[in-house]
Amino acid sequence: MAKLIFLVAPLLVLGNIAFIHAGFAPNVIIDMAKIVIDNYCSPEKLAGMKEAIEAAGSNTEVLSIPDAETLANVLSAGVQTTVIAVLQTSIKLDILEGNIGYLRIDHILGEDVAEKVGPLLLDLVWNKILPTSALIFDLRYTSSGDISGIPYIVSYFTEAGTPIHIDSIYDRPSNTTTKLFSMSTLLGERYSTSKPLIILTSKNTKGIAEDVAYCLQNLKRATIVGEKTAGGSVKVDKIQVRDTGFYVTVPTAKSVNPITGSTWEVTGVTPNVEVNAEDALATAIKIVTLLNRVPAIIEGSATLIADNYAFEDIGAAVAEKLKGLLANGEYSKVVSKDSLEMKLSADLRTLSGDKSLKTTSNVPALPPMNYSPEMYIELIKVSFHTDVFEDNIGYLRFDMFGDFEEVKAIAQIIVEHVWNKVVNTDAMIVDLRNNIGGPTTAIAGFCSYFFDSDKQIVLDRLYDRPSGTTTELRTLPELTGTRYGSKKSLVMLTSRATAGAAEEFVYIMKKLGRAMIVGETTAGTSHPPKTFRVGETDIFLSIPTVHSDTAAGPAWEGAGVAPHIPVPADAALETAKGIFKKHFAGQK
Repeated sequence: MAKLIFLVAPLLVLGNIAFIHAGFAPNVIIDMAKIVIDNYCSPEKLAGMKEAIEAAGSNTEVLSIPDAETLANVLSAGVQTTVIAVLQTSIKLDILEGNIGYLRIDHILGEDVAEKVGPLLLDLVWNKILPTSALIFDLRYTSSGDISGIPYIVSYFTEAGTPIHIDSIYDRPSNTTTKLFSMSTLLGERYSTSKPLIILTSKNTKGIAEDVAYCLQNLKRATIVGEKTAGGSVKVDKIQVRDTGFYVTVPTAKSVNPITGSTWEVTGVTPNVEVNAEDALATAIKIVTLLNRVPAIIEGSATLIADNYAFEDIGAAVAEKLKGLLANGEYSKVVSKDSLEMKLSADLRTLSGDKSLKTTSNVPALPPMNYSPEMYIELIKVSFHTDVFEDNIGYLRFDMFGDFEEVKAIAQIIVEHVWNKVVNTDAMIVDLRNNIGGPTTAIAGFCSYFFDSDKQIVLDRLYDRPSGTTTELRTLPELTGTRYGSKKSLVMLTSRATAGAAEEFVYIMKKLGRAMIVGETTAGTSHPPKTFRVGETDIFLSIPTVHSDTAAGPAWEGAGVAPHIPVPADAALETAKGIFKKHFAGQK
């Protein structure tokens, strides 16, 4: 009896056990078994079937049952236990740490077959998967299946409602194209689309499994991790060559995805994250662990921006839009900390228009260097460039602003080796085309050299959002070295690279009418940002917290400073020289 049950176990997969006629020959079981042997998609699971045939043919205990329906019920009842064992060998299920589901399927059943064993699958597999917070779907070993199983599987991972066109199958022998749609009704519940789905693939993933992976990948429902798949075919037929004993295996159907307009056949499915097959599971677990942290990271980022961004109304709007992106699943496909930071930075820039609002690293500041006077002199020589052109026009270039306290300590050296070379000129060109900014603490002091000492001038008012305070930048009454004063002509050169503190300097000098600006509109960045840690995570944000306090909104932040005379950056110096040449020629 046991051998007989083993013999008919696969029949439940192929169809219900039923008999139309009450009378039947003893070889009925043998005939059914032969059909299974000849047609079952996984013949390796039928080891021992041939030996069981002979035993089944002489088993009078079962074959003596006179009622065909009773025989069918006896066989089906015995088969169910055996089928459970078969399913347990072809489907592997586990619940990993962190409530991550793991499901491995080595053969994809067709829709009809899946419906017949559906209640069993629900009880043994699916109902255990549903409560998990994420699912790793392992198709690394899946090389067989039925076309009708494609919509059946895909539907469990998509929303109910209007059917989605997921694939089109062209069949060459019949010259017909069948469109596959997601199913509106299913046995059991769907896996929530808000939960991460990771599909594992290998070079052995083939055929129907490739189609399932490709469909879910292009529906943006799944992230593929592993190796590029085999590039098989959606359907392969074995065709006999006339009446010979030779057969030709031919792909007779092809898949065309409605989203890409292309196919995975021949080329294979390219993973989102390409790793060796043996590393795919560990990689997937890392991705899911990260995805489980993403909501807290995005919510925390939104709160920090709303509470600290320099412009309150912009910060509040960015925070709400960022949370909206999270709710819409925009962050469900990040696969690493780097990809999360890149996406978050890109989104923050798009939402705010501020290049300085972004993720950043939390690299500690280097300890101050103990330079000798000689080392300072050499450092200053490479940091500043001076010249005196025709008509006693001074030229000063520096590409970064320093911190006030650091500059103060070496102010005398800068004056002796830089400033004294240009201070006695009749006009000056200050070249900021390559100045990328730096701290703004030294701006008041540098501006002061271009104004007189008889009165203090308010250069700008800076509002600090976190503290809610406004600080006035004023010219300094005492300076190291000689002032250039407010009477000599001054031209400042700018480019699209001129940023941060350099923009604040240009903005002040233009606003007060102290300099003519020649070149390109500046970068439109912000005052130097502060670094904030997002909760207890290892994600850090660079958030501008200070802005020039103007009644009209942003001064130069975001928009940049427009020049008086717009010319390409590489033509700015010659343009400035030409302006001074005409100016001094008119005085002669």
